Amino acid sequence: MGGCPHTHTSLSFNQLNRCTTMSNSNDLYPTTTISQQSLLIENENGTYDLTESVSKDMMYSLMLEILEEEYLRGEAITSPDKIKKYLQVKLAKYEHEVFAVVFLDNQHRIIAYEEMFRGTIDGASVYVREVAKRCLQLNAAACVFSHPHPSGIAEPSQSDIAITKRLVEALDLLEIRTLDHIIVGGASTVSMAERGLM
Repeated sequence: MGGCPHTHTSLSFNQLNRCTTMSNSNDLYPTTTISQQSLLIENENGTYDLTESVSKDMMYSLMLEILEEEYLRGEAITSPDKIKKYLQVKLAKYEHEVFAVVFLDNQHRIIAYEEMFRGTIDGASVYVREVAKRCLQLNAAACVFSHPHPSGIAEPSQSDIAITKRLVEALDLLEIRTLDHIIVGGASTVSMAERGLM
């Protein structure tokens, strides 16, 4: 099956993800809420049936609903791949930098996802004090940072490494663990923790 289907068909989770990540990065998706119950029927084998034709914008919204239902329902994040996939779908659409934080409890369940700072096409100012304050307000025990590179290149810059180290040091003083900083570049992601850059 080639491309992104717009007719009644079965899609696996990976096919839905591929449809989203292959879409034009210049498109900005609306934040309209779409009820996945009215458009998707989940089959026993993990595929979904679409009950009607959907636009790219609707497909993107459906993908977010599926991810949020899976990852924001109080279960622990046990796999780096899960959080990467979630953040990729959340952030890949941006044409400017956004600094996002996933706040976790002591069991690594998601408390909240927040886009805390917005920047330009090549940078965003990040305020360590504001991140620390929000962690305390939410009683977070750990967090994951993420931001997109609108260039599509997910390699961490020197400024990414520097701000991550500042955040880690500040949050360590508050006994809040920084688990990762994930850079999203279009269809790819880089984990700074996996690279040993934390």
